[in-house]
Amino acid sequence: MKDKDYISRLETIIKQMLQPLKDIPFNLVIESLTGKKVISFDFSNQDHKDVLELIKQAAINAGKEINKTGILRPRPNEVGNDIEPYVRKALNDLGLNADIPTGPSGNKKTTGYPDIIFWHKEEPYYLECKTYNIKNIDTTQRSFYFSPSDEFKVIYDAPHFILSFEIYVAGESGNKHIYKCKHYKILSIESLSLDVKYEFNSDNKRMYSGKDGTIILAEGKI
Repeated sequence: MKDKDYISRLETIIKQMLQPLKDIPFNLVIESLTGKKVISFDFSNQDHKDVLELIKQAAINAGKEINKTGILRPRPNEVGNDIEPYVRKALNDLGLNADIPTGPSGNKKTTGYPDIIFWHKEEPYYLECKTYNIKNIDTTQRSFYFSPSDEFKVIYDAPHFILSFEIYVAGESGNKHIYKCKHYKILSIESLSLDVKYEFNSDNKRMYSGKDGTIILAEGKI
């Protein structure tokens, strides 16, 4: 009886754990994970207004450079990573010292949020590069996500921006589409509403060893 009660309580706890958390403000998540503040964009702050104008110019310059040849990819969700170097170069051409952000160890990480850190008057700003298709811009398709990490790349109090390009298929090359862009959006995301959904996971060592819960029923050469 005690075992049944224990199992029942455990099942209840797991079910509660799996309930997703919804509508958590981005700034609260960042501060709880990193201890760093997300600085709100302030339209009365001249430095912020100057930075916005520079990002706008970088967006236009990067977009024009992308459209010279387009980006070859079989699927649109792969285009975002290719856009990042164009944006970083455009920011650097405007003197903003854009680079790949580092985690607490000081090592640069190309993966994970955010994509870019840049500097204006010795103040840091974070920028994430995205793309969107105008046909699904109003859908609930997941488009922004990040995971906690010991090397999470937010180590400064700073404003956080998203620069997103509307992409379209401008042609074909072999089995790939030629993607170009025709519009941009610059977003300040300090209050972006986030959801959290837990997941269970394992790894190759546990899955294939036959020692951590799996039973190897058969294997052989082909």
